[in-house]
Amino acid sequence: KPGVRFTNRIRCGNYTQIFTAAVEVSGTDMAASQLGLADEMDYQKQERLRELLRDLENTTINGGQPSANPQGNSSIRRSMKGIIQHLSTNVFHTGDSGFPTGTDLDETMINYVLRSVWENSNGNVDLIIVGGFQKRRINAFCADSRSYAANDTTFTNLVSIYESDFGVCRIVTTRWMPKDSVLLLDSSRVKVLPLAGRSFHFKPLSSSGDYECGELIGEYTLELKNEAAHGLIRGLSTS
Repeated sequence: KPGVRFTNRIRCGNYTQIFTAAVEVSGTDMAASQLGLADEMDYQKQERLRELLRDLENTTINGGQPSANPQGNSSIRRSMKGIIQHLSTNVFHTGDSGFPTGTDLDETMINYVLRSVWENSNGNVDLIIVGGFQKRRINAFCADSRSYAANDTTFTNLVSIYESDFGVCRIVTTRWMPKDSVLLLDSSRVKVLPLAGRSFHFKPLSSSGDYECGELIGEYTLELKNEAAHGLIRGLSTS
C-alpha cells in the first residue's frame, strides 16, 4: 500500500467593490439638438461607462484593502484586492539573491520568473502585462537580430508574442501597470466577475428640478486562483 498523501485545502476570498458614477442632463440639453449626438443622456451614459471600465481595470491590477475592516463600514468603503496584492510566492525585486543582476528588463529575468512559476506550481503563464516603458524594453529583445529584404518598405518594431521553454505568452500593455513592474499571469486562473445581477447598469433617480438624472453602477470582484501560478517583477529601471 502506498503512503497516504494529504493536501490541506485553503479557502481564499475577496470582497466585491462598488463602482458608480452620476449622470445628470438638463431639460434644455435633452430638448436641444446636439452636434453629432442623437441623445445627450445616452452619450453621457457611455462616457461614464468608459470611466468606470477604466477604474475597474486599474483596481483589478492595483486594488488594495485596508488592514482593518476590509468589508467596509460607515467610514471605509468596501474594496477588492487586486492582482499585485494577491501575489507572494513568485514576487521578485531587482537585487534579490539569485535573481538575475541588473535593473533593465531582459530575457534572463523573464525566463527566471517563468521557470520559477513552472517549478512552484502547475501554472501555465500565457500573459505578460506591462506598461509602455517596459513594453519598449521587450521590443528591444530582438533588436539586434532583425533583418529586412531590399523591397521591404515597412519597419516593424514590435513583439506581441513571447515563446519560451515554459510557455507561449501574449504581451499586453496597460496604462495602469506600475512603471517599474511586469506581471506574468496564467489567464485561466484570473477572472473579474460581477455580483449576481450587479454588472454595470443604469439606475434612474428621481429628479427634483428641470433635469434628468441617474447613476451607472456595478459591483465586481477579482477571482485569482493559485497565486503561485503567477509572477511579478518589481524594481526595474524606468529611464
